[in-house]
Amino acid sequence: MLFNKKKRIQYLGFNDVWFSVIGILILSLSTDYIFNNSFGNYPLGLAFYSWTASLMVTICDWLIIRRILIFLRKKFPDFRDDVKRMVIFFFAIVITIFVVDYVGGHLIEYVYRLWGKNANYITQFKVFLPVTLLTIMIMAIYEAMYYYVRLKTSIRAEEQAKQVMIQAQLDTLRNQAQPHFLFNSLNTLRDIIDQDSKEDAKGFVDNLSDVYRFIIESGNSNLISLEKELKFAKAYIHIQSERFGDNLKLNWDIPKDKLASMIIPMSLQLLLENAIKHNIISKAKPLVIKVAIKENVLVVGNKIQMKSTQTPSTKIGLKNIEKRYQLISNKKPIIHDDGAYFTVSLPLLKSSKESL
Repeated sequence: MLFNKKKRIQYLGFNDVWFSVIGILILSLSTDYIFNNSFGNYPLGLAFYSWTASLMVTICDWLIIRRILIFLRKKFPDFRDDVKRMVIFFFAIVITIFVVDYVGGHLIEYVYRLWGKNANYITQFKVFLPVTLLTIMIMAIYEAMYYYVRLKTSIRAEEQAKQVMIQAQLDTLRNQAQPHFLFNSLNTLRDIIDQDSKEDAKGFVDNLSDVYRFIIESGNSNLISLEKELKFAKAYIHIQSERFGDNLKLNWDIPKDKLASMIIPMSLQLLLENAIKHNIISKAKPLVIKVAIKENVLVVGNKIQMKSTQTPSTKIGLKNIEKRYQLISNKKPIIHDDGAYFTVSLPLLKSSKESL
């Protein structure tokens, strides 16, 4: 453990080599100063020899306490065991210092007598309390560093788990949107077969395959550039124009400087699809859909021309968009229906930094 940097960091929270060196020096000098102030009372050589005795005792204290610290962290690794571990560690510090200093004190006393000095071990108890307090303070730094590292690791793990969960939900919603598109496209194809020639149906299927190629090429992206989403939406409108002709009109008001903005994939297409599905589109009542950008928001709106009989619906479109925005951004779509005009505002995201 002393020479394994990886394990030191694992159980101590940081590489404590220099911390140990400095800590031992501070403790040994403090002990020597409190006990007999060797460097103030003795010649330099004798003072250094006396301090060396305190240094040896301090090294023993430090290494034993450090070993106990690592053992307790292995035995009680969870946050819920922190109080129990620290209580045990406190008593371990007290006992270790008492035992080691008791033995060391007798050795020091023996050495002093060899020098002709009178050293009564009872005076060693004067050192016990301040040394214990100083040791606890230094060991508290170990605990603080360990707690910080564990907390940071725990937060990172929790954040990673959260991201995995969010990504799974986004994948589910994205995969949900694609069958929803196919469902409505098949309904449209059925209407074309009922009303128009087989050639029109074949043309629709060919264009539909091109649109699905775009969906596949977009991959598993959670965000897509507005430019690509517009390309996809216009390809979809081109398909619908084969069915409705001039009765379906789109007014596009998209500044070029906004094309690099990011948006939820298939969101614009889903809004256009809903508008076409739920509104009358005829020569007498052409459907005009306006797609514009206002204050960094993509606004899709149309006059409500509700059909008397509704086509089958999965009730997925708007909810799918709302949930995906909720998962990937702190912004959300705004839906407004005043009975005459229906609009949906989709926030444009400048970059991934706006994601949660």
